[in-house]
Amino acid sequence: MKQMKHLTLSLILLLATMCRGQAQAHRDLQAFQALESSLHYQQGTISLEKGMANVTLPDQFRYLSPQDTETVLVKIWGNPTAKGTLGMIAPAGQSFLKRDSWAIIISYADDGYIKDSDADKIDYTKLLKSMQDQIREANPTREKQGYPAIELVGWATPPTYDREAHKLYWAKELKFTDAKHNTLNYNIRVLGRRGVLVLNAVASMDQFSEIQQQTPQIVKMVDFTESNRYADFDSHTDKVAAYGLAALIAGGIAAKAGFFKLLWVGLLAAKKFVVIGAVAAWAFIKKLFAGRNASET
Repeated sequence: MKQMKHLTLSLILLLATMCRGQAQAHRDLQAFQALESSLHYQQGTISLEKGMANVTLPDQFRYLSPQDTETVLVKIWGNPTAKGTLGMIAPAGQSFLKRDSWAIIISYADDGYIKDSDADKIDYTKLLKSMQDQIREANPTREKQGYPAIELVGWATPPTYDREAHKLYWAKELKFTDAKHNTLNYNIRVLGRRGVLVLNAVASMDQFSEIQQQTPQIVKMVDFTESNRYADFDSHTDKVAAYGLAALIAGGIAAKAGFFKLLWVGLLAAKKFVVIGAVAAWAFIKKLFAGRNASET
């Protein structure tokens, strides 16, 4: 009987803890829903960086301003920073509170005109190995700063360069030590007269086929305006970037900007699992008590 009382007390304490956890999880979910409700979606043609470039959106996509992008990346998705973006493109009708949500983050680097003369000379297998080594070497620093280690699993899509449009795209599969699912890092670069537009689609590998299918349309959405295009380069007045396409793929911009190398999706998914976990624990406790008769309890 004494042992039964101790067991009952332990179950009561566990139940109280689970109830508090469940209540907190529901409050967190309500807070996330309020954040998502505050977002202002835009349609049509969006001007970027004082008219330097335009985003022309088809009906199935929406645009979010830099401020709303920060709300999604930092407050909803839990990334450490979101400064310096030009906004975000996301599928219309999706909820950022769901695990299968994804978005395309836009930024710009005014590093100068990037020569594409090395486009046909890049050994992408060798480049991948070099990138994997660099990421592995940087992991101890990331972990000291409280961030999970990253493994570059490989190319999800090898780099492809369109010489006529001066657009480059590729995809990497990343694995974070504290994540159950691998992360898809889909990269699109639009070369311009004075710099490059950086588009990164951050999502789970589960969305790879969807994003891969949408890539041709996404690539067409973003273009520099007249006098800012790649073909408008003036060798007498314009700066030439200190790196080429290989360094661009390897992360020349990310290393300078310090943004995308720490960008990942996962915190919200963990919070969703907390909610599910609290409900599952409550169901388990009810099952325990249901298996006892009145005299036992």
